[in-house]
Amino acid sequence: MTKGAVFRALHQQEGAFIIPNPWDAGTARILAVLGFPALATTSAGMAFSLGVPEGRVAREATLAHCRAIVAATDLPVSADLEKGFGDSPESAAETIVAAAEIGLAGCSIEDHTGDRDAPIYPFALAVERIHAAAEASRTLPEDFVLTARCENLLWGRNDLDDTIRRLQAFAAAGADVLSAPGLHDLASIRMVCSAVSKPVNVVMGMPGATFCLADLAEAGVKRASVGSALARVAFGAFVAGAREMAETGCFTFAREAIGFAELDAFFATSRGASDQQP
Repeated sequence: MTKGAVFRALHQQEGAFIIPNPWDAGTARILAVLGFPALATTSAGMAFSLGVPEGRVAREATLAHCRAIVAATDLPVSADLEKGFGDSPESAAETIVAAAEIGLAGCSIEDHTGDRDAPIYPFALAVERIHAAAEASRTLPEDFVLTARCENLLWGRNDLDDTIRRLQAFAAAGADVLSAPGLHDLASIRMVCSAVSKPVNVVMGMPGATFCLADLAEAGVKRASVGSALARVAFGAFVAGAREMAETGCFTFAREAIGFAELDAFFATSRGASDQQP
């Protein structure tokens, strides 16, 4: 089976699964060793690791980042490609082709424009973009799983009815998986899952969204990701340690650091370890 076929099969099995979000090759290998069945990139974690704000990473840098994570493990990888590499339906289709060419098993395309003054694409254009992306995915030589994201709830448009309407339209346009980041209660999650015909991904690790996988599965969720949460946890520990040194001249932060032996064990048992030089 291709990675795309393996990834699709995960969405067809019973129950729910977690797809965690690494932000570089090392974190991808750790997650693979821990036994997760698939990985997803995080656009925010990628941007932070490159030292720029979210949404500011250029096309080639984004693809290079995704290529590095794909090469790090044998797991299927789905990429958070934000709105794609343009605003038109044609650019959405081109994004899918570019994603498949670097070995991704899937990707997500969202209806956030990148413009804070007009953050969500008009309904018709948003649907056309997903339709074009889905059509492009069907022409690929290998299976590819397209996730369509409605970003309403992240941009102050707290209209669950419109969110469901968009997700339903994305499903009809050919999306394989649906997502609406920002769902913070099980009742809303259950409502979304019952209203659509495709598997639903929810994003955990956001403020107010701390349910366990069993709770999400009971509500109808198929897949749970964590977006930039793991990256933010790591950056939080880094900033706390750096502030301690800068403000107090002390180093107690190191008590919480993972040991060399444990880290070496992760990388010694992961793909490509023999090819890595210290």
